Amino acid sequence: MKSNKIYQASTLQALALGYTRPVVTVQELLEHGDTGLGTFENVDGEMIVLDGVCYQAKQDGSIVRSDDTAGVPFAVAGFVKDGRTIKMEAKKNIEAIKLALTMCIDEDFGLNSIHVARIDGWFDVVHARAGAPYRSQHVTLKDILSKTQKDFCFEQLHGMLVCVYYPDYMDGINASGWHMHFLSEDRTRGGHVFEASMREGTCVLQKMDRIEIQLPREAAFDTYSLKEASRREIEEVELGKG
Repeated sequence: MKSNKIYQASTLQALALGYTRPVVTVQELLEHGDTGLGTFENVDGEMIVLDGVCYQAKQDGSIVRSDDTAGVPFAVAGFVKDGRTIKMEAKKNIEAIKLALTMCIDEDFGLNSIHVARIDGWFDVVHARAGAPYRSQHVTLKDILSKTQKDFCFEQLHGMLVCVYYPDYMDGINASGWHMHFLSEDRTRGGHVFEASMREGTCVLQKMDRIEIQLPREAAFDTYSLKEASRREIEEVELGKG
């Protein structure tokens, strides 16, 4: 039986507590998946991986193709091309999109598994954010984003949502539930999504049955007390309230 692996660099607790040093490079990450999301060294923007290419959303929502040698402190990636294809109708907000995806994985009894999805669709509105690089150590992600985060709004455009789902028992390793990043079809706009309205879309959904986590190798990682990562702060950051 074919096995599908999700690959993750570091843990969300480490990122939340301010571990923003490189764990792997973009090139190393792309060896493990064609679809994914994350961030870059010193939280320099938002990462979107699509079709085996890594893109960086800058603080103003513009997109550049990232260098293969760029450092990655936190990211996930997997292969989704062989996943289940689902036609999606209009969804008025991000909660409706998340609910539709959750219902799809629940139909296959998959709520205890990790999933990666790609949604190609027409979006009436996408509210997103990205930050600028902030060199620090032991400064929380929430505090970093409070200094660097910029919000922006895209309207009436085709694009892709990269969606990652982790079950609640893995909370802390990653954010439980759905986490989404956006990339416009012309690869010029994108970011971390905290609200979206979709007119229609097509989803490719892949269930993962293995996880590989590359922990940071340097000694500084062991100076972080990961259990102290605040779930409330992580949720606020996820909702764009950095």
